[in-house]
Amino acid sequence: MKAKLQHVLITALVGLFLMGESRAALGAEGPAAQGLKKVVIAYSSISPNQAPSWAAYETGLFRKYGLDVQLIFVESGSRTVQTLVSGDVVAAQVAGAGVIQSNLQGSGVVLIAGFLNTLDYKLMVSRDITRPDQLKGKAVAVSRAGSSSDFATRYALEKYGLIPDKDVAILQIGSQPARFAALETGKINGVMVSIPVTARAAKLGFNALADLQMLGLEYQHSALAVSQSLIKSQPDLVRNILKAHVEAIHYMKTHRKETLAILAKYLKTDDADALQEAYEAEIEALIPQKPYPTLKGIQTILRELGAKDATARAARPEQFADLTFMKELDSSGFIDRLYKSGAVARAPVSPEPAQVVLKEKPASVESKAKVIAKDEKSKPVSKPVVASNENAAPTIVKSTQAPSNQEYTVKGGDTLSRLSERFYNSGDKWERIYEANKDTVKNPNYIYIGQKLIIPVDERAGT
Repeated sequence: MKAKLQHVLITALVGLFLMGESRAALGAEGPAAQGLKKVVIAYSSISPNQAPSWAAYETGLFRKYGLDVQLIFVESGSRTVQTLVSGDVVAAQVAGAGVIQSNLQGSGVVLIAGFLNTLDYKLMVSRDITRPDQLKGKAVAVSRAGSSSDFATRYALEKYGLIPDKDVAILQIGSQPARFAALETGKINGVMVSIPVTARAAKLGFNALADLQMLGLEYQHSALAVSQSLIKSQPDLVRNILKAHVEAIHYMKTHRKETLAILAKYLKTDDADALQEAYEAEIEALIPQKPYPTLKGIQTILRELGAKDATARAARPEQFADLTFMKELDSSGFIDRLYKSGAVARAPVSPEPAQVVLKEKPASVESKAKVIAKDEKSKPVSKPVVASNENAAPTIVKSTQAPSNQEYTVKGGDTLSRLSERFYNSGDKWERIYEANKDTVKNPNYIYIGQKLIIPVDERAGT
């Protein structure tokens, strides 16, 4: 009954927009506004991963492509998908899981773009917890069973060798603010929170154990969805909606200051640290220039659903995504031309910049990086040369101090292969780090934030 009432209210609001604003539009903008097509587009959460729609609206890019858009917020992904299925909105920026579940039930909604192809959660825990095994016997919170926060939490616990609902209690508490409040008051011991709440959590002294990128998760999180009926009946409308979003991504990556202002408006915060984290960790690092949906990420969701749903087990990722329009924009050069027109904004260089790579060779025993050939020559080590005079033979000055192992503290986004790349200039040498830390690293795929690692000397490179 409550859901039906909410649907009626949304429908009424949309109707008022579509039917009752023509006079106001003419008065404000003149006859030019008559040429714009009035549409309603929804977004499903107050999170930086929703920024493409916000930027397209705030910068006038929807209007550039002939659209007079009413941008509405519909709380929760499942309700947002309902508005899409009902036709109350023409497109929605929403988590992929809700679209996939709806499609499995025959709704005909599909993904045409993928803005966030992993989960932007970090596992924040109580101040007295510094290792995953210390969560045993404790409680963590999710929004509700089957939600993205529930999936992320279970995924992380399992990767760290903990059994959800047995080793760690999982409580359904609701929205992210409610879950975080439960952590603050000590009712729970851990919670998955997304950027920029992560910055606030760190300021309050809570510990981050991992972010989902560290665990190698490819997942169709924030995406742009439309109905297949709209694709068939109004392909130009779908094309223009996508163009506005793709160009909005370019705008965000090349207009840092203006994008921070947009984030501040929609996230309703003036916390500079939180806004910087939102921009650098999501806009810069995670949202792709060419936002194709991730078929591998869709398969991840199908596997999760398939545990209880035979239809999901039999489904193929391709049936939930229509790549026609993204391929068209890509092959036509539309996206490449955007980035040739100006330099992409870069974050200030920090002493140890976060290296976020979505697709890389997994640092696993089962899937090893390529083996270094036995006859591969090591890089020569430059040594200082001192000459007594022009004709004298050079004297080699040898260092008397032998290189020593280093201690490193794991940070967000780290994997063994990334550390190998950083310290040895090759991601293929991750096993050297793993072998040196076998006592504390039980699985080479899953290290946690704050973990102390020994980085052994690379004898072949002399470092």
